[in-house]
Amino acid sequence: MKNLNKQIFLIALLAAITFGLQSCEQGQKLETKEVEKELITEAEKPEYFLLRPEVEKAYGYSHAVKIGNTIKISGAVSMDDQGNPTAVGDIEQQIKNCYADLEKILKHFDCTFDDVVKEDIFTTDMAQMLEKSAYRAEVYKNGFPTGTWLEVKGLALPEFMVEIELEVHKVE
Repeated sequence: MKNLNKQIFLIALLAAITFGLQSCEQGQKLETKEVEKELITEAEKPEYFLLRPEVEKAYGYSHAVKIGNTIKISGAVSMDDQGNPTAVGDIEQQIKNCYADLEKILKHFDCTFDDVVKEDIFTTDMAQMLEKSAYRAEVYKNGFPTGTWLEVKGLALPEFMVEIELEVHKVE
């Protein structure tokens, strides 16, 4: 009888310990999930960047938005800080001006053109764009990103001949 009581006691003790350990594990898993959820939520919170705040507010857009490791950059055009077109009639200089603005945005996010995964170019004159596009090799020294080039009837202002938008993947 004493042996039976000891066995029952040991079984009950083992069951209690097992149940206690499982409860602790479940508590830790819930705690871990809460921490992971907070980290994911924080990482996915959008970070907005305005290159020319007054111009962008007037037209109703943000020049860039970063969510997690992805950055979407609105189309850059050749303009000054007041939003006036620059290099009117000179597509090559407009291209250079676009890339200069894009570089400023990339630097804000500690990125370079090596981090660009997609580039879309809109132009009002594809023949000139193709003729003057060699400058891109100075920008993308380690390979070109994916992208699309489109000839369009017009851009935001008639003086704009090219607009370039980017998607970036920032490696953490």
